[in-house]
Order: sequence, then structure tokens, then C-alpha cells
Amino acid sequence: MDVVTYEDVHVNFTKEEWALLDPSQKSLYKDVMLETYGNLTAIGYIEDHKIEEHFQKSRSHGR
Repeated sequence: MDVVTYEDVHVNFTKEEWALLDPSQKSLYKDVMLETYGNLTAIGYIEDHKIEEHFQKSRSHGR
């Protein structure tokens, strides 16, 4: 079985792509990424206090 990395599950939208999403799609993205961060924290991939840092990084460019 292959190892799944953070990069395998993270979607990094460009500013242009993000602008094309409607509010419900942006909300879904946020919900899915927060769940992903929670799962990664649960298995020790990232530390709990760094979740916000990872989330803010993924929301760069005004996301």
C-alpha cells in the first residue's frame, strides 16, 4: 500500500481559480480541509497547535 502525503490531499487553488468558486464551494473546501487537518493531527502528522498555521497557509491570496 502506498503512503498518502499531505500534498496528495491538499488542493492549492490559484487566485484565479479561487475567484471562480461560489461561496458554497469555498465553504465546502474549508470544511474538508479542517477535517483533513484534524485527521492529520490525530495520526501525528501535524501538531494540533499548527492547524491554524496550515489552514492560513492554504488560504493565502485572499482565500
